Amino acid sequence: QVQLVESGGGLVQPGGSLRLSCAASGSIFSINALGWYRQAPGKQRELVAAITSGGSTKYVDSVKGRFTISRDNAKNKVYLQLDSLKPEDTAVYYCNAEIEMVQDGMHFTYSYWGQGTQVTVSS
Repeated sequence: QVQLVESGGGLVQPGGSLRLSCAASGSIFSINALGWYRQAPGKQRELVAAITSGGSTKYVDSVKGRFTISRDNAKNKVYLQLDSLKPEDTAVYYCNAEIEMVQDGMHFTYSYWGQGTQVTVSS
């Protein structure tokens, strides 16, 4: 009923930039919090950045000052601008959305994940 589709990953040299996008579609009443996670080989998935419906943001310490999360509520999209990339940023990046749906007249909130997009930082 709901799909999250990410795009924008790729191979970039250290110090370079990428912009990830995630578009939500389907039976959406509203979208609450949105987040970007990443998972490197052999490591646990970690929260990189999150943004509330009101626009408040938080970041993991390792990306503060380098990454910027933003959202376009009209388009049901969330973005992650990655600047000053480092090799340790290499991972699969996933978007996550807390989506409110109306079913049988009742409101439910579900968590959805995208399929992931690979970011590789290497010279």
